[in-house]
Amino acid sequence: MTTLKVLFWICLFLVVYTYVGYGVLLWLLVKLKRLLKGKAAPLTMPQDDSLPHVTFLVCAFNEQDVVEMKMENTRQLDYPKNKLHIMWVTDGSTDNTNDLLKTYEDVEIVYSPDRRGKTAALNHGLSKVTSEITVMTDANTLVNRESLRNIILLFQDPNVGCVAGEKRILIRKDGKTAAQGEGLYWRYESTLKMLDSELYSTMGAAGELNAIRTALYPPMPENALLDDFVMSMRIVDQGYRIAYAPEAYAMEYGSADLHEESKRKRRIAAGGLQSSWWLRNMMNPFHRFIVAFQFVSHRVLRWTITPFALIALIPLNVLLVFMNAGTIYTLLWILQVIFYLAAFFGYYMEQHGKKSKLLYVPYYFFFMNLNVFYGIPYLKSHQHAGTWEKAKRA
Repeated sequence: MTTLKVLFWICLFLVVYTYVGYGVLLWLLVKLKRLLKGKAAPLTMPQDDSLPHVTFLVCAFNEQDVVEMKMENTRQLDYPKNKLHIMWVTDGSTDNTNDLLKTYEDVEIVYSPDRRGKTAALNHGLSKVTSEITVMTDANTLVNRESLRNIILLFQDPNVGCVAGEKRILIRKDGKTAAQGEGLYWRYESTLKMLDSELYSTMGAAGELNAIRTALYPPMPENALLDDFVMSMRIVDQGYRIAYAPEAYAMEYGSADLHEESKRKRRIAAGGLQSSWWLRNMMNPFHRFIVAFQFVSHRVLRWTITPFALIALIPLNVLLVFMNAGTIYTLLWILQVIFYLAAFFGYYMEQHGKKSKLLYVPYYFFFMNLNVFYGIPYLKSHQHAGTWEKAKRA
């Protein structure tokens, strides 16, 4: 029984630490840092004539439906036009994407006739960039007008090699569990990223909006499933940090439904497993302790061990209850039953087109962890290719 108890408490600790404990500990460490060192001095926005040249890079595959929207949004960016270079990298597009882009005189089109995936497109596009800074964004996202200036501001720190923008989820139809769950998740993620950045470095940058010092770009294997994460973390591995810019944000609609969201989650889960292995040297606490601590706590645990610990809690708790291990185990089992019932009813209501903000939280949490297991066969079937099917948006 002692072994079962030890295993149970280890699993419970992993689950609580990964999803709650790390955030609390991170908040406390940031507070302590402020107390000991004070807040960092504010950076000064450079004058227009001192701003660096920026390449605004968009990777696209068959994006004819959003070209006009994206270009209109790009035209509204507050940045000197003579220092802003627009590049679209079209990876094997077979629709009218290229023809539409040719109508814009100031757009550089980098075209590859073969579809090899976003990582191959990034490698191709970045090889053509000559500007000091490259800002990357997705074709289907809208970027706020001040984003480039807010990104460039953080590059005033020479230790910053990458800047991560914020991702915001738009909800077109009220009651969409996928979009609401995704939006809640990204609000929590944004808080963690902000605290990570203040402690030392944000752990990864999302592809919706991020920027790098072009010279630091590490060409990546074309079978990378999380190109944005691997790229940004390899810059951290070079000794730089990722700064978080909440005032620079990309907006996109959430997934149309949970089936479409599952496509994203299983790819992300597979990419998380892949990148955890590729970046395993960064987990060495004797190399750079703070990076290892943040990387393992924020990323590696939720992609590897913790989902298994979450599932293991069920049989371990049942065994301990039947063995009369103590009242605490009975209470924890009751809490588990309530949680999974709430997740089930959240699923039931979603399937019947009903809305429950209270129930979609446990449902989305369980759904998110379940897709880690779906990510294992996904990784096996996609380990030699970086192409993937886009999720339909709401």
